[in-house]
Amino acid sequence: MSLLRGFSLLLFAFGFPSKVKQALSPSISPPLPSFLVVKRKAPLLTYNPVSLGFQSQANPDPISQHRMASIEPQPGRQEAGADIEKSHAIDNGVREVDEKQASDVDSEVFQPGVQRVRAVTSVWTKKTMIIMFCLLYLVSFVDALLQSVQGNLNAFITSSFSKHGLLAIVSIFATMLSGCCQLVIAKIIDIWGRSEGFGILMLCSLVGMILKATCQNMEAYVAGHTIYYVGHFGMVFVIDIMLADMTSLKNRMIMFGINGTPTIAVTFAGPRISELFYTYSNFRWAFAAFAIILVGLCAPALLVMFLMQRKAEKAGLLEKTRVTSGRNHWQGFWYYFIQFDMIGIILLCAFFVLLLLPFSIISYASNGWKSAHIIAMLVISILCVPVLYIWEKKFTPVPFIKYKYLKERTIIGSCLLYGIMFISIFTWDAYYQSYLLVVHRQSITHAGYILNAFSLTSSFFGPLYGLLIRWTGDFKYTGLAGVPFVILGTALLIPYRSPSAPVGVLVVLQMLNGVGTGIWAACGQISIMAVTTHQEIASVMAIWNLFGSIGATVGYAIAGGLWNNIMPSALNNNLPDYAKNRTAEIFGSVEIQMSFLDGDPIRDAIVASYADVQHKMVITGACFVPLCLACVLAWKRINIKKLEEEKGTQTKGQVF
Repeated sequence: MSLLRGFSLLLFAFGFPSKVKQALSPSISPPLPSFLVVKRKAPLLTYNPVSLGFQSQANPDPISQHRMASIEPQPGRQEAGADIEKSHAIDNGVREVDEKQASDVDSEVFQPGVQRVRAVTSVWTKKTMIIMFCLLYLVSFVDALLQSVQGNLNAFITSSFSKHGLLAIVSIFATMLSGCCQLVIAKIIDIWGRSEGFGILMLCSLVGMILKATCQNMEAYVAGHTIYYVGHFGMVFVIDIMLADMTSLKNRMIMFGINGTPTIAVTFAGPRISELFYTYSNFRWAFAAFAIILVGLCAPALLVMFLMQRKAEKAGLLEKTRVTSGRNHWQGFWYYFIQFDMIGIILLCAFFVLLLLPFSIISYASNGWKSAHIIAMLVISILCVPVLYIWEKKFTPVPFIKYKYLKERTIIGSCLLYGIMFISIFTWDAYYQSYLLVVHRQSITHAGYILNAFSLTSSFFGPLYGLLIRWTGDFKYTGLAGVPFVILGTALLIPYRSPSAPVGVLVVLQMLNGVGTGIWAACGQISIMAVTTHQEIASVMAIWNLFGSIGATVGYAIAGGLWNNIMPSALNNNLPDYAKNRTAEIFGSVEIQMSFLDGDPIRDAIVASYADVQHKMVITGACFVPLCLACVLAWKRINIKKLEEEKGTQTKGQVF
């Protein structure tokens, strides 16, 4: 029993809280086993046909007392659920969403974490809200700066272990795991709260940076990088969810855009700081310094969060103490296992991991794609999809996300867009910095400027995208506006990814891609939040981010496969006979590649090999762009401005 108790506590410590089941009628969900029922004093919930939700008779939820009653049908009003593009009777410029999707009536009883943030936004002042946003902005700034610094140093870090060819592999495992962990993180912040989740992820980032600063081999660096990435992506995710909690739907992308503007400064500061650390210190001190800075800025934000929770408790909007459930450790573990929908999460993660892992380990398989374990992983990953849908629709007592959202075409289209967009980008971007350093003789600083022109443009126009969405209320046709930018920016990479291409042209192409993908990211985020409620925002955003992580992983895997399979043979073919025995040495270090002078036959061979591989990477990435257009066309057309005017704001209390 002590072993079981220790195992159960360990699971809880690593974030296995449950998604507390909403009080639903028996027709909606099968009841839990009797031994899993929470033994606590709870207010009686009764169904209210006016608000289409459950209300407490004994202690009404003060956060839900002022909820808006259902809207009565009006003459001339467009039929709910009809698509504006298919309706000609009413010319109001908006497709009215099904009331079940457009309001919080499905989530009248919120999970504890959502209840807390709604209570906090109900009691804090406008001044406190602005302070909170500024603190989150500073955290986002430092996190983005760290990302830029480590991105510019990664090629040199892997080269220091003579493993430059593993540059893509380092990112594959980190991105894959961090994407899957966001499903767990969404549960943590919905059950425990935003502040608790933020604090855990800050510690995760801290541990990862300490491991990276003290690593002595490539394996330790990959482990530290993976742990750091889980914390990094998790913190970014929680900040996005907190910004959603603090904003109305129509203004949300404006605040998201403003929170992304630190990238403008990071574009110039990050590469320069990277070069200074590389020249005068080392990468270890870079991670050590940022570990201290990040914790120093996260602490005030956490303090404000907990102080506001205390204020909400004093106002009577939150319980000051937790009521004992009465469950033993085994019952608690099983209860959380069901409430957390662990089977659904495992199936979803298994699909993506088993689908992507073969691309990373194929070079180590004796028979390549014919190897039995490679085929087995691919087959099992495909089988996970129908099993997941059947489980979520028919069997799970508590779904990770309601089944209706899994078949919502706007959510599916947006998630696929985000994933395919990243496949296209990272296929040609993974080794782009090395290409600039070696082929175009750019310094770390200037190579960083060229690379970051992509994110600079996207961040600079981010608030403008939000203003455009607020002004028009339409995200579908705004999203279509990004198509020509991406097509032009990606297609022109094919002829201009050559040693003779002017650097200025490379910058312009980065900016074109930044504009287009920035539009897609903004419209994709608001599209999935427009068809859900406040309760489901974290879950759908986790799935959306998961698709982005998977897309980046696939892109890295494709790039790594092309690089590791083509580059060595290209070097061996192009190098002069007297240098062929140095193929592995040259391939393994970007510093050695940069050391040869212009006119040296070895350098000419290296440049020719880079041009060959990069050309194939760009062509591969460009092939995915047409699929992005199809994903945008799949979205429903929703006027978010009129949506909130009719249904009320999605969030609660003092918000932007």
